[in-house]
Amino acid sequence: MKKKIFMGIFLTLLIIGLIYMIVVNTVFNKNEEIINEYIPEVEISDSELRKTLITLYFLDNEGNIKSENRIIDSKELLRDPYLVLIGMLIEGPKDKNLKKTIPENSKVLDVKVEKSCATINFSKEFVNNAEGDASQKAKMITTIVNTLTELNEVQSVKFLIEGEEVKGFEEDSIDLRNEFLKTE
Repeated sequence: MKKKIFMGIFLTLLIIGLIYMIVVNTVFNKNEEIINEYIPEVEISDSELRKTLITLYFLDNEGNIKSENRIIDSKELLRDPYLVLIGMLIEGPKDKNLKKTIPENSKVLDVKVEKSCATINFSKEFVNNAEGDASQKAKMITTIVNTLTELNEVQSVKFLIEGEEVKGFEEDSIDLRNEFLKTE
């Protein structure tokens, strides 16, 4: 009989001990989680939350196509991302080792995207003021195409001049009536 009472007291104490350990461990872990919660030293502003990375393409001093990454406010891209990106190409690079490719006084009259093809309507200065040989003009086209195809919805680019399909750089065998795909 004494063995049964002793065994009952022992089991009761064991169960109470286990319950105590579980409760203490749970409370301890909650306190540890509270302690380990990340609290930023500086509050992040709304404008910093809207930052996005874009990639533009220009030429380096040796004539190679190089990318330039920029962080901009994503609100700028919401209205018309195509015009914003081409406008940045027209303005030129921030990096002093890169140079712009779009001819002086070129203006974007319109950009439309249909069936993953961006059609850019440039002013006549795009063709008339283009400098260099066929290779340089092809690289100019490539910088525009590579920049716009960074956007998920654009897979190819077509060019219009003053609203018309034109052969383009006839002397250089670059036909702007074609759709251009991104090149690496």
